[in-house]
Amino acid sequence: MLELRPTCENCNKALPPDSAEAMICSYECTFCAACVCDVLSNVCPNCGGGFVSRPIRPSRNWKGGNCLSNDPASTVVRHRPVDRAAHRVFAELIRRIDPKER
Repeated sequence: MLELRPTCENCNKALPPDSAEAMICSYECTFCAACVCDVLSNVCPNCGGGFVSRPIRPSRNWKGGNCLSNDPASTVVRHRPVDRAAHRVFAELIRRIDPKER
C-alpha cells in the first residue's frame, strides 16, 4: 500500500493525501509537480526512473473499509533537497530516454 508521503522531498511543500500535485516514482519517492518538471526533468534523483501522478486514496469508505481513515497517510517527512548541479549531470542522458525504456 502506498505511504502517501506528506511533503515534496526537494522543496518540502505540503502534499496532503488529496493533492493533485503529488508525483511518485516506482519506489514511491515523492515530489511536487513543479519540482518534477522544473528541477528534476522527470528523472528521480534516487533511482533514475520517471514520475507519475500519485493516486488519491478515497476519503470515504465506499467499499470494504478501503479509505484514508482506515489506512492513513504517512506523517514521516523526507526532506532531502536535491543538489541541482549534481542532478543536472546525473539526469542529462537519462531524461532523453522515455521512462518506460529506462
